[in-house]
Amino acid sequence: MTEARIVLSTAGSREEAEKIGNALVQRRLAACVNIVPQVRSIYRWEGKVEQAEEWLLIIKTTGGKFVAVRDAIRELHSYDLPECVCLGVEDGSSGYLAWIEKMVN
Repeated sequence: MTEARIVLSTAGSREEAEKIGNALVQRRLAACVNIVPQVRSIYRWEGKVEQAEEWLLIIKTTGGKFVAVRDAIRELHSYDLPECVCLGVEDGSSGYLAWIEKMVN
């Protein structure tokens, strides 16, 4: 396991996804944020099955920055309960992993 982490979140619009992604990189909480447009989400909310077009954020960061990333998403997001899931990175290109570490420190 490395110190690198992938954090997943979704946003309800391209503009919101870009706002969150830019803020995370500007604040040095993420080395990179990929935005995958128009994913279709099906979920249960307040007792009903809902569907929505969302934008998926794939956030590259480190374990040490996760709490700050989670807090920033909560601060910047319009959703009452924004998705924020942190996945560990088992292994990867040593140069890329070092770049992530350097960009967030």
